[in-house]
Amino acid sequence: MSARPESPTSPTPDINPDWEVSPQEVRTRLDRGEKLFLLDVRTDQEVDLARIDGSFHLPMHDLHLRLDDLREHEARPMVVYCHRGRRSLLVTAALRRAGFEDVRSMAGGIEQWARTIDPRVPLY
Repeated sequence: MSARPESPTSPTPDINPDWEVSPQEVRTRLDRGEKLFLLDVRTDQEVDLARIDGSFHLPMHDLHLRLDDLREHEARPMVVYCHRGRRSLLVTAALRRAGFEDVRSMAGGIEQWARTIDPRVPLY
């Protein structure tokens, strides 16, 4: 049985600044052909407004229920994103506590992605 992460909404865990990656670095790695696993932890309503193509949607509040779904992709470098980067950083910390090693949060979230990488992604 796999370790169950603490709720990402629990009190703020210790966060390592190295756990963040810029949208520019994510784009560069994707352009090089790196098989990143993009994890979108926003709500269903937010995903209806905007999304990054090829991402896997798992709302933050369902993380503890669907951890095994993520284990299938554990061998790939994981980049977690949300709207502006706060929730994704909490999820990154929770996943690291659950044993995921190669997981980082995209700084600035989908909003920064839309502003600096892909202006076709709607801002909300």
